Amino acid sequence: MSSEKLRLDKYLWAIRMFKTRTQAADAIDAHKVKCSGADVKPSKQVVIGDVYEIKTEARKWVIEVTALLDIRVQYSEAIQHYTDLTPEEELIMKDKQVFIDYTGKRQSKQGRPTKKNRRELDNLNGL
Repeated sequence: MSSEKLRLDKYLWAIRMFKTRTQAADAIDAHKVKCSGADVKPSKQVVIGDVYEIKTEARKWVIEVTALLDIRVQYSEAIQHYTDLTPEEELIMKDKQVFIDYTGKRQSKQGRPTKKNRRELDNLNGL
């Protein structure tokens, strides 16, 4: 399961940070993955103890590599190969409001409002 040499894009794919290796490589090329604050390349060799900052669409992660994994396994096994060091502020920011103040506009990629959201909007508008 683990090997001595492992590419960063393959590792991020194997621990299920990204759905495909291509997405992992694209994120690395777009400077959304940093090792100790420095930009990295998809071919960077992963070493146990490395700390990576990863920005995905869902949230920002800070992880420390605890074991190498070169094949994609189920989530419950994958999370044993890294430690999540994400600060509390980032976890709190994950639970942002769907609607921006009074404008009623949804943030991008949030979908249609639910029935509960609609009621809240009606209460804001005084209907």
